Amino acid sequence: MKILVLGNGGREHALLRALSRDPQVRELHAAPGNAGMADAATLHPVVATDADAVVALAGRLAVDLVVVGPEDPLAAGVADALREAGIAVFGPSRAAAQLEASKAFAKEVMTAAGVPTAGARVCTTQAEAEAAFAEFGAPHVVKDDGLAAGKGVVVTSDRAEALAHAAACFAAGGAVVVEDFLDGPEVSLFVLCDGTDAVPLTPAQDFKRIHDGDAGPNTGGMGAYTPLEWLPAGFVDEVMDRVARPVLAEMARRGTPFTGVLFIGLAVTAKGPEVIEFNVRFGDPETQAVLARLETPLGGLLADAAAGRLGADRALDWSDDVAVDVVLASAGYPATSSSGDVITGVEDALALEGVDVLHAGIARTEDGNLVTAGGRVLAVVGRGEDLAQARARAYAGAECIRFDGAQHRTDIALKAERGEIAVPARAGGTGGTGQGVARGGFAGAQALDLPGWRHVYSGKVRDLYEPADAAPGESETLLVVASDRISAYDHVLEPPIPDKGAVLTQLSLWWFERLAEGEDAVAHHVVSTDVPEAVAGRAMVVKRLAMHPIECIARGYVTGSGLAEYREHGTVTGIPLPEGLVDGSRLEPAVFTPSAKAEVGEHDENITYEQTVERVGEDVAAALRDATLAVYTRAEAIAREAGIILADTKVEFGVDPTGELVLGDEVLTPDSSRFWDAEDYEPGRAQASFDKQFVRDWLTSPASGWDKASGEAPPSLPADVVEKTRARYVEAYERLTGRTFVAPGA
Repeated sequence: MKILVLGNGGREHALLRALSRDPQVRELHAAPGNAGMADAATLHPVVATDADAVVALAGRLAVDLVVVGPEDPLAAGVADALREAGIAVFGPSRAAAQLEASKAFAKEVMTAAGVPTAGARVCTTQAEAEAAFAEFGAPHVVKDDGLAAGKGVVVTSDRAEALAHAAACFAAGGAVVVEDFLDGPEVSLFVLCDGTDAVPLTPAQDFKRIHDGDAGPNTGGMGAYTPLEWLPAGFVDEVMDRVARPVLAEMARRGTPFTGVLFIGLAVTAKGPEVIEFNVRFGDPETQAVLARLETPLGGLLADAAAGRLGADRALDWSDDVAVDVVLASAGYPATSSSGDVITGVEDALALEGVDVLHAGIARTEDGNLVTAGGRVLAVVGRGEDLAQARARAYAGAECIRFDGAQHRTDIALKAERGEIAVPARAGGTGGTGQGVARGGFAGAQALDLPGWRHVYSGKVRDLYEPADAAPGESETLLVVASDRISAYDHVLEPPIPDKGAVLTQLSLWWFERLAEGEDAVAHHVVSTDVPEAVAGRAMVVKRLAMHPIECIARGYVTGSGLAEYREHGTVTGIPLPEGLVDGSRLEPAVFTPSAKAEVGEHDENITYEQTVERVGEDVAAALRDATLAVYTRAEAIAREAGIILADTKVEFGVDPTGELVLGDEVLTPDSSRFWDAEDYEPGRAQASFDKQFVRDWLTSPASGWDKASGEAPPSLPADVVEKTRARYVEAYERLTGRTFVAPGA
């Protein structure tokens, strides 16, 4: 094979070294490359982001494969241009590359795919950023929404520093993503994708900060090592099941299949692995360590991915040793970089056993000297039988190399060598899938051992299971189990409310049945109530849907958060309302006020209809609006016949394999709707509602002794509050359905 590698950094040099070990590869080229790459490839002075020039070069060389190294050419559509010219390329399309180019887009995809990740807010103004900082608290995580070469992220407890970074991004015409902080060690996992199937490489850990002890500003990365012996068993399999494959399926569903490297940045938290961010290319400096240990021929592997023939069970071969790389940076980095400083000692480093040197920000003068030409100049890779030996070899090589102002960290992989990396204890259990562990979502849930079903997710109220005999994420059905858990003010409370799960399930089933009647029937996701005995009465088998990432809310009355916005702006989610409305005023007609879904424990974000269009497209947004208002109109009339006012409701929709819009989740229960007694209804005051108001009232009363703003968990609920709340849920069920509630097993 002839292969052309695009890029000029240490990552691309590592790719060339690995490709040169593949017996199928007979010729290597690099564009533009750097002076140090001349030992492995023929260099061509072509700008990697110039699609026309790259296509022309690849055609002239008659290469069999182009491997795109950096992110900028991908965001510029170079891979698209190569494919259009009939040239095989390893790298995603510009549309698929949005997973890295836009942090907001990546969050949208993760939400749609059910991927565990930090709660986030997309901010375009300083006021929005300040509100997000207040919501999430410190440490503050602020990410430039666009590409920033690995340096667009600030993680700080200093609010002023966080605001300054956001302000700089806004001033440059961009947006920022403010996220909740994920506490736990970070891991990088490269996943090779062919649009359908995916194969993981070995996990690595890199070091972002410039100074020892993770001090100083972020850089593109100052070193890395692999393998990570401290990771829990089954870690990679879980990430593939819960992150990589769902994202691959979601991208294919959107018509933008992903081919290339999905670089998953993860935090190992008490809830299991959670995604920090995606990149769409090999990471630097992790690639230098990871590819050093790869024994499977890389050229054939990348060619198979580019051609869509990876296969579902591709196994890779790895050496038994450990690799550590240490980055040497130029004076002033990362704020500035120094150029023209003469580099010596590279040959001395290469002469050491188990040491390699990979070139990044370097150039060669006319008299043959290597000189600095960028921020990160070189990476010294050490390989050994264990971490201690690999570290020693890497640092011995680094000490051989000299240039003015050279700087490097001395603690790469040191904590791992000392056994000092702490992995948070897994909440709710001790092991992997189906062993009491919530794989994403609410970590305090205890999974049940249900014959024929495998636990996959827990929310604040419901738990999801999939058929045990199906491949993870690929079954046509799910088992939805409503628990007795109750939440308020973003906390799941203790103790649970007896029979609450059964009330929610039975009421949802009643509504699904009513809404499916008549000419304007609404399709729903319920398949069967034939469920395991342990969850009888509070579970249902449903279709697996591709859920839209929108909370669809219909408001027929002004109250709650809508009233608060109306009092301040005269609007609700940006919709102008008439003057003179009071708490409980009826809206004619009802209005659609969507919100964006958030992670468990986070606030959903109210958005305008226009923002909904931006997230899901005009046709889908209109379909969601019309279906939501249709459900509300029918349900409001049914409830009124029972003497109950349906003030507002939240519903969720997904798409089945045929493309039909289907009503999912639970529907029209006291957890998702505001029900008032029609006899007691009186505009101008707060209305008594059939829900957990007893809980909210007690939590905010002096009797609880709890400060909502303290950040501490609420106290346990007293017995009388639990009983009154249960009675209110049961009353809602019986008033609406006209049936007597019978608890399961009674």
